[in-house]
Amino acid sequence: MRKLPVGDWADHAVGWLTEHGEPVFHAVNVVIGGFVDHLERALQAPPAVAFALVVAMVGLWLRGPLAALLSFVGMMLIDNLGEWEAAMSTLAQVLVSSAAALLVGIPVGILAARSPRFSAVVRPVLDFMQTMPAFVYLLPAVFFFGIGQVPGIIATMIFSLPPGVRLTQLGIGQVDKEMVEAADAFGTPPARTLLRVQLPLALGTIMAGVNQVIMLALSMVVISGMVGAQGLGTEVFGAITQLDISGGVNAGLAVVVLAITLDRLTGALGERLNPVTRRARSGAHTRGWDMVLHYRPRPAFALSGLLVLVLLATGLGVTGTGSEGGAKGKTITIGYIPWDEDVAISHLWKRVLESKGYKVKLEQVDAGPLYAGLSNGNVDLFLDSWLPATHADYYNRYKDKLENLGAWYDDASMQLAVLKDDPANSVADIANNPGRYKNRIVGIEPSAGEMKIVKSKVMPQYGLDGKFSLVQSSTPAMLAELTRASASKTPIVVTLWKPHWAYSKFPIKPLTDPKGSFGNAEKSYMLARKGFTGDFPEVSGWLKKFKMADQQLFPLEDLVMNKYKGREQQAVDEWLKQNPDFMSKIGS
Repeated sequence: MRKLPVGDWADHAVGWLTEHGEPVFHAVNVVIGGFVDHLERALQAPPAVAFALVVAMVGLWLRGPLAALLSFVGMMLIDNLGEWEAAMSTLAQVLVSSAAALLVGIPVGILAARSPRFSAVVRPVLDFMQTMPAFVYLLPAVFFFGIGQVPGIIATMIFSLPPGVRLTQLGIGQVDKEMVEAADAFGTPPARTLLRVQLPLALGTIMAGVNQVIMLALSMVVISGMVGAQGLGTEVFGAITQLDISGGVNAGLAVVVLAITLDRLTGALGERLNPVTRRARSGAHTRGWDMVLHYRPRPAFALSGLLVLVLLATGLGVTGTGSEGGAKGKTITIGYIPWDEDVAISHLWKRVLESKGYKVKLEQVDAGPLYAGLSNGNVDLFLDSWLPATHADYYNRYKDKLENLGAWYDDASMQLAVLKDDPANSVADIANNPGRYKNRIVGIEPSAGEMKIVKSKVMPQYGLDGKFSLVQSSTPAMLAELTRASASKTPIVVTLWKPHWAYSKFPIKPLTDPKGSFGNAEKSYMLARKGFTGDFPEVSGWLKKFKMADQQLFPLEDLVMNKYKGREQQAVDEWLKQNPDFMSKIGS
């Protein structure tokens, strides 16, 4: 049976929409991006303790003193872990995407509850939306809106929409039909019946839907870190790709605290708004400690206290912690992939440019979204494009929208590597005994150009197909596997490249490539978005002078990826002390 070209149809549809819908997507990008940016700044502006007090006051009103105390402690824990700004960025994205999902979902749910035909149409659409893997939503979003927060918010809104529709429909459908018939019998218009009878009685179920929308939005926002959405998602993604256990635990714990706080507060809000629950509580009597634990301030008092705290937090934010831009008043976004040399030089240039008065923003994403971000202007610089082979597919696709600022390293190469005492010396040798290596080649990110070359050229030309499987993972996962293998002296084949500090840390050797499947030595180029040189002529001039040799690069990589892992700027500072002439050469 002939395969249906569903994927090709989707690809063509996305391509057509990208080409013809650019004005619309740009407008959406500007509006949503600007709104999220302002909300994020508002949340980050006040000191953490002031914002924590606001959350505690909300917790006191909704759930009582114990919830207020735990909410305050949770917020301060996030600040103590050093994840406050990232958590506020994530909260801003969750609030915007959840509000958008509810603005669409609740009306659709109401229509589905009131129209069986509409419900029959909507149901399979919701089934499709809920069963589609979350990552798939990010693909068209990146093409339409580039990388950053906007594609993450759009994907999050779509992903979190179904519970809002389903639970709104369910809540209205569960309202006693006799009450609706009684309202109709008294001549109540349908709209008034909906607003005065059905919605109030369905409010508990609808608020459960609101809670579920917020929880799904939080989970999707974390996943959106893969496409450069700032916040805890970026922290988690960075920790995974760099095998940073400490950073991953800190960011993950912050996500947990934020999720529990939002879950408890939205759940309690649903109970407070539900008339049935309010009547049940009004008849309950408590005494002693139970009365203290169940104390709720009256709405007027709670609102007054909340207003005072908000004004205090706003005032402290305006006068206290607002951050100023660099002396140049310009922001440069540097995108990088989780390759060690790219991580190292991206943080190096962040320090260099900040010392020159620029404000620099780093975005870690995979190669595909990064090139797309460069092409549409969401990213200003990418400092580690391997050409002519590794990144050829991406570069050829977007080169008309890029500026090539030249190569900073001209002896890059890709290879397969084994342990130094392994009898194999060339790629051809491992084909004779695949069982020795567990019939696998441990690879890196599937988006890496080297993975495509190994799969499409190296394996077929050396007869490795059918004998070896190419394991897709990540650079840190490959290095972790290499660490275990070298410690236990277990034979292993990994995809590797030069320059890389692994050759100086592990007892390994590269396999020769007599057939030239990997191609000739590559160069690492610096790419910029179209118009970058015109906007930043001074920076462009510095980059064009930038060159590095192994004796400079390897120590920098080792400091960033090993000695000061997770403290990249400290590593860069130490390297700059060891290389005092670097800054003078760049700025001369």
